[in-house]
Amino acid sequence: MTHHQPRRLLRRLRDDDRGQVTPWTVVGVLIVLILAGLVLDLGLGMSDKVRVLDLAQAAARAGAREIDLDTYRRTGTVQLDPAQAATAARAFLAQAGVPGTATASTTTVTVTITTRRPTQLLTLVGITSLPVSATATATPLTGVTAPT
Repeated sequence: MTHHQPRRLLRRLRDDDRGQVTPWTVVGVLIVLILAGLVLDLGLGMSDKVRVLDLAQAAARAGAREIDLDTYRRTGTVQLDPAQAATAARAFLAQAGVPGTATASTTTVTVTITTRRPTQLLTLVGITSLPVSATATATPLTGVTAPT
């Protein structure tokens, strides 16, 4: 064996590019899966956000129906019964099967819903769920209203 043979062997191994595509393919597929996970899971999260906001608005409107009738009959002032308004909003959330909080004053009802959306593809990178929350406020109105 001459001293040139090891050099030829090293040159041939260095110039041989078989198998070089495999790591790039694995990395490329992983990147595509992560991007698909972002699109899918964030899209589903946005869909849940719209649904949760709709429920929060409906619960706030349910609470805003609880007008203090005694005050209204005596003075003509429209104001909420805060305890009844908050209870009505929480009852709406319970009937819808959604966890949330409801607070009320004499003028507004505020409902906040906070939940989590399980992920579909992002679990591959360790993200198992996404937070979804919404807050809505409603005020009581009486009579017929029209644009001014």
